[in-house]
Amino acid sequence: MTPKQILDSFSETLMRDERILSAQERALVANLLHHAKTAAGANPETNEAVKAVIAAAIGETVAQRAFSVLGGSIVERIIESSSLPAAETAGGTLLPDRPLSTLGTPTPPGPQPEHPGVKAPRKEPQPPSHKPTHRPLRDTPAPSPQPQHPGSPMTVPSPPTAPSQPQHPGGSITRKVVTGSSVAAAERPEELQANCVVLDEFLSPQELDALTRFTLEHESDFQDSEIYSPSMEKGVINDDFRRSRVLMELEEQQEIMLARIKSVLHQVLERLGMEEFTIADVEAQITASNDGDFFNCHDDNGSEGVASRHLTFVYFFHREPRQFEGGELRIHDAHLQDARYVSDGSYQTIVPQQNQIVFFPCELLHEITPVRCGSQLFADSRFTLNGWLRR
Repeated sequence: MTPKQILDSFSETLMRDERILSAQERALVANLLHHAKTAAGANPETNEAVKAVIAAAIGETVAQRAFSVLGGSIVERIIESSSLPAAETAGGTLLPDRPLSTLGTPTPPGPQPEHPGVKAPRKEPQPPSHKPTHRPLRDTPAPSPQPQHPGSPMTVPSPPTAPSQPQHPGGSITRKVVTGSSVAAAERPEELQANCVVLDEFLSPQELDALTRFTLEHESDFQDSEIYSPSMEKGVINDDFRRSRVLMELEEQQEIMLARIKSVLHQVLERLGMEEFTIADVEAQITASNDGDFFNCHDDNGSEGVASRHLTFVYFFHREPRQFEGGELRIHDAHLQDARYVSDGSYQTIVPQQNQIVFFPCELLHEITPVRCGSQLFADSRFTLNGWLRR
């Protein structure tokens, strides 16, 4: 092997070692390089200079961690060969083989430009009033996926009563049974655990700006959201189960988002414990959720027309400063009961955050809690660019 081949092989080995560079850090580095390229534009010198700085920082961190791991491994071998206890040596306690430094995180983008909106007439919402046992996703607020595209409500609910306040994490009330039907239930696991991957600062500031402008300029093209069920080939509007508005023609915004998703898909699938797959088709839409809008518990691939959906993605964005509350994403733990998935009553909550994306398997039961937006202006809505990768 040539020296270059040896170095390339060594770099590949280090990059895949979670002790050296975690999947989350690899995704962060990919985001930094993408943002740097976008910011540099057509100036190759600026782009190369930024890449050099990032490369130096990564190289220093990786080297430090690699030396620590290598040193720990050598000491362990010495201990084994000399029959000394694994926890200590004659000179004292061994140092841990943990990294001595971590990569930083990028600064969030500045506020988005404000655009005029028009109040949209709304009727009173009728969201569910349940509050199943909550299990937070993490200690700090995580990004919230937006209302999913026509998923598949498995039971037709009677109109529930709207809550006077948005439901917040920590509540524990009578367990509500919500179900999701399976087109191929026999092939599905007995239990499903709530699971998702959240990536911060997903788009560059320029891309986020462009997406926000595009959305506000196409307000008149948004239409009422539809839902699917196992008995339906086409979606129908059901304001008792889902209420929001969607834009289906995304032009270049869909291609920009898909390119970014493909750049992190390997790491996302790895963290979700999912096998890699060939993308047969992609669905995407922009969803606007305003005052009183919500989406009851459902899955995204429970009817024949959407059975090939495999991975759900939800990218969150809004105009700054944020003018809405609520609209949290809840991903439920579930189990099979009579060929349908039923919520265990526990769930993970993801709170909407700017410029974040969430990925999770399409079969997971999830819901969107009611949104409160005092202005009722379209421009103040909770927006998502959400969709599904089919296989």
